[in-house]
Amino acid sequence: MPVLSASGLARTFTTKRGAVEAVRGIDLTAERGEILGFLGPNGAGKTTTLRMLTTLLAPTGGTATVAGCDLVRDPAGVRRASGYVAQSGGVDPHVSVREELVTQARLYRLGKAEAHARTEELAADLGLDGLLDRRTATLSGGQRRRLDIAMGLTHRPQVLFLDEPTTGLDPGSRADLWELVRRIRAEHGTTVFLTTHYLDEADALADRLVIVDKGVVVAEGTPEALKRAHAGSPDASLQDTFLAITGRGATPHDQAPVAV
Repeated sequence: MPVLSASGLARTFTTKRGAVEAVRGIDLTAERGEILGFLGPNGAGKTTTLRMLTTLLAPTGGTATVAGCDLVRDPAGVRRASGYVAQSGGVDPHVSVREELVTQARLYRLGKAEAHARTEELAADLGLDGLLDRRTATLSGGQRRRLDIAMGLTHRPQVLFLDEPTTGLDPGSRADLWELVRRIRAEHGTTVFLTTHYLDEADALADRLVIVDKGVVVAEGTPEALKRAHAGSPDASLQDTFLAITGRGATPHDQAPVAV
């Protein structure tokens, strides 16, 4: 049974100019331990879909479950099963790394001793153990992103949602974060739902891709299968494949150089 499933998931916004169908019916699944890349042009409905799946926005149509918990009927269950790392992050610059992680653990109702133990465990696992007593404002971009991910993993979620996790990072920090995502999946069996504008990142990390445009899924499959079907060769670039599927060019993010 998929750990994440959506059927006909939709969201319509009411504006002064009338109804806007931001998401018109998304169907997707993610298996346990899978890294799923969720791609689409700007305005395709990616962010709205992600906000619905993480209970930040109520759907106006369709259904979805995360770890067997219904998005509408059991949002608390969805939140217990999910970790969410937003693009902008969410750390308090005035506190230490230790304080941030312990507070996050306490918010998830871990006892005081358990919260401190979990903080030490996450710090060791994510390379933050030498930084626990530093103020978060002093961290580098890559260190801060690892802290964001540690906070998302505090309660050992079954599904980790990563929204543009490497935006703004230098090539070395991006490569380190890629390796961290692979390790989280390999060591803990965590399902990773990844949105990114970096097509090379999706190509390198994702087991399977779901591409959306104009609020619906327009293609899905492994990177190799999509390249073969839409660009004529499994050795084609994902950028050419993306263009063939959506008819739209790459965003400036897609052009950024990356060290793999």
